Amino acid sequence: MMGHRVDYFIASKAVDCLLDSKWAKAKKGEEALFTTRESVVDYCNRLLKKQFFHRALKVMKMKYEKDIKKEKEKGKAESGKEEDKKSKKENLKDEKTKKEKEKKKDGEKEESKKEEAPGTPKKKETKKKFKLEPHDDQVFLDGNEVFVWIYDPVHFKTFVMGLILVIAVIAATLFPLWPAEMRVGVYYLSVGAGCFVASILLLAVARCILFLIIWLITGGRHHFWFLPNLTADVGFIDSFRPLYTHEYKGPKADLKKDEKSETKKQQKSDSEEKSDSEKKEDEEGKVGPGNHGTEGSGGERHSDTDSDRREDDRSQHSSGNGNDFEMITKEELEQQTDGDCEEEEEDNDGETAKSSLEKS
Repeated sequence: MMGHRVDYFIASKAVDCLLDSKWAKAKKGEEALFTTRESVVDYCNRLLKKQFFHRALKVMKMKYEKDIKKEKEKGKAESGKEEDKKSKKENLKDEKTKKEKEKKKDGEKEESKKEEAPGTPKKKETKKKFKLEPHDDQVFLDGNEVFVWIYDPVHFKTFVMGLILVIAVIAATLFPLWPAEMRVGVYYLSVGAGCFVASILLLAVARCILFLIIWLITGGRHHFWFLPNLTADVGFIDSFRPLYTHEYKGPKADLKKDEKSETKKQQKSDSEEKSDSEKKEDEEGKVGPGNHGTEGSGGERHSDTDSDRREDDRSQHSSGNGNDFEMITKEELEQQTDGDCEEEEEDNDGETAKSSLEKS
């Protein structure tokens, strides 16, 4: 208002606030100060006459008809050009939207971690600002009227702090009259405080230099901050709490994420294929034995076992002698030939028995 920032209130809300206050409730032996809305309006009129606040008007910017027409014509001309540009950009945007969504998700996670981390400053809520002008009719009315505060008392804390500051200045001017021990103690305290402030300044410069070195060496991919909250608007302890923060901002991070997702998909597909193949094998195993006859299966198993035994005997004989090609006596050859002939005769007898059974 008039180039100055002021605090205001709305009349209807002020009346509601006073009716809900303790002055609207009757005490023992006393009557309530506010009983109806009219009593509150009368009280506020008395405060207005004593210049605690004054009535004001909100200034709203109104556009003329000519300006509105010009804006419409400009909008039409720009809309034709924008449509051509949009058609070209839409194809590029479709490709970028997928990548941007993934980046936004990662950024939201990082922001949530930063907000949860101790020492991060909270965002302050900002009030809406608009222009006000003084009203000609200074009367308090119950409605949506705006009233600006004039009354601005000095708080007790500010008064006390001002007194302490004055006393400290007077004590500093009387420093030559202090005792020698106090003067030496103040000297050492001032030196320690100066060293502490200098060390913080050096740390602030060193962390920036370290960040630049790492950033240049890695080509802007690694963002390493030592004591990131050192210069932030936080408390003394919180400024030293996260010792360091590291962020990787390179193309490999996105590629790794894509590779991980692809490997997971491949593993799932492989596991599904294996499960399907195992089911098929189980089904084939169940169907196979039912198709063959009991008699034929018994004969085939007997012949297989006989052939296996022969191979085992030969392998044992060759391994016992030490070499596959070794001289054998005539007696051993005759014994082996007799055994083979007897086994062949037994096989022939079994086959004739099977054929007779099949004919019957």
